[in-house]
Amino acid sequence: MTAQHSTVSDVMTRDVVTVQPETPFKEITSVLSTHGISAVPVTDARGVPMGLVSEADLLRKQIEQPDKYGDRAALPERPHERTKARAENAAGLMTASVVTAHADWPVAQAARTMDRHQVRRLVVVDETDRIIGIVSRSDLLRVFLRPDEEIREEICDDVLDRMLRLDEAEVEVQVHEGVVTLRGGVENRSTAQIAERLANGVDGVVTVRPMIDYTIDDA
Repeated sequence: MTAQHSTVSDVMTRDVVTVQPETPFKEITSVLSTHGISAVPVTDARGVPMGLVSEADLLRKQIEQPDKYGDRAALPERPHERTKARAENAAGLMTASVVTAHADWPVAQAARTMDRHQVRRLVVVDETDRIIGIVSRSDLLRVFLRPDEEIREEICDDVLDRMLRLDEAEVEVQVHEGVVTLRGGVENRSTAQIAERLANGVDGVVTVRPMIDYTIDDA
């Protein structure tokens, strides 16, 4: 038996607000403000994501605005930034490279993808590439709000009992603020190492402090 881990489907926002390429600047600003979001996906007629418009994209418009003396700031040197500063709709404002995820991905895989691409959110798509949700960094952090007792029960029941056939007389589990302490004694060093590795993979675990003695060093 393997432990059940949270997936993107468990934490993503399903009621996704979207705009179309022709959606004007002011309407996009209104959408972000009304829904309290910092970015909105741009989709085609089929619901396939084409890009994202973020607050940062909209703020480039300020570059074009004159100051109180009537002077305009120098426009960005990069052509695509100049284009965004003068854009009037989502097609011109959006960042076209959309990093996507699938609903069945483990939360850890989504987190690694965000880190690798240096993005704040992933657009979740189905098998036809249509948008079905969006997951942000804060969504992924929800697993760390899991109660300590719930974490402890999963480690005791799934990891130690079902997987390793160990009981609490052999390994005691303590959890405080997501930090797991494993304390006890087992026959083989490999068993102690496996227990640590599996406990580390349980949703909500911040870190594992292994304090398990062993009789045989079979590693």
